[in-house]
Amino acid sequence: MTGTATVVGAGIGGLATAIGLRRAGWTVTVLERRTELERYGAAFGIHPTAQSALDRLGVGDALRDHAVPYRDAHIRTPDGRPMARLPLERIESKAGRPELLISRPYLLDALLAGPDAFGGVPVKLGERVTDVDALAAGQDLVIGADGIRSAVRTARFGDRSGPRRVGTVAWIGIADFESPVHGETWGSGRFFGLTPVEPGRTNWYATVPEATTAEELRASFAGWHDPIPRILDATDPATWIRYEMRHLYPALPSFVSAGARPASRVPTAARPAPVALVGDAAHAMTPNLGQGACTAILDADALTRALAAAPPGPAGIAGALRAYDAERRRSAQRTAFGSRTLHRFMSTERTRLRDAVVRLLPG
Repeated sequence: MTGTATVVGAGIGGLATAIGLRRAGWTVTVLERRTELERYGAAFGIHPTAQSALDRLGVGDALRDHAVPYRDAHIRTPDGRPMARLPLERIESKAGRPELLISRPYLLDALLAGPDAFGGVPVKLGERVTDVDALAAGQDLVIGADGIRSAVRTARFGDRSGPRRVGTVAWIGIADFESPVHGETWGSGRFFGLTPVEPGRTNWYATVPEATTAEELRASFAGWHDPIPRILDATDPATWIRYEMRHLYPALPSFVSAGARPASRVPTAARPAPVALVGDAAHAMTPNLGQGACTAILDADALTRALAAAPPGPAGIAGALRAYDAERRRSAQRTAFGSRTLHRFMSTERTRLRDAVVRLLPG
């Protein structure tokens, strides 16, 4: 079926959804509250399942033009001793392709080029949505892709589910040299990650207690194995990005909302359109499993596939939204729960027990 849709939010999930709808013949507008798209350089891990979804959306080749494979990474102790190998080889063996890493600006560029290839999707910047029902009037569908503080989610589902702090803060950056090792180093109450992102550069991330300042970050990892101190020394703190780790809690009972109650006396033509949530608006998670971008892409793929296959009319949209919710909600929420659980495990101060468990993992 085809129709008209407004996507609120021009992040990964919003742009991917816009591409999928446009490919299915929908008329789509994207609204973004920021006056320019965020283009900071953090690396995203793209699992093979998300790569397949991007292939279906027509942007897989653009992804691979700038992505690098992620292989041979370990979990280490602060003195550099390997404890376990990350399961990258098993992922590649099972899927027939490796996990890929790509910087956020390159992934955004791939997605922004995607709509242009299919007739263009307007992205309106500086558009803050305050009245979701007014926005939904005259539309067939509204997609909330507006992040963990989603205005669309709050308007349709209330404020019971919202951002929940986990007590740690993440710092991320990119160093202009290639690290000889990749993976994560787990210490007491903190950890440090190193991944490739493009030739000659290394993506790094550090998770520490919330009170840790930029000035204290280098001291927090001063005695850790090479090249962690060198990575921090080689990057300008003015370029570091800080964000408080949060997740969406409690989990939503549904990712979709009907436009009006069946008993509503509002004329059908004036009733607000139904809503579907994707990405962080639906299931914001801690980044420990590296699945935030992947789940948003899988949401977009599932939603647009369901709508493309639906018969025309409101009943077709309603059925497509139910199919989307059935396909994605439990899967995404399991991933979010697993990531939150892993965060607690990684950041514990009881390192002897944790490290003993990690050493039991397959090599």
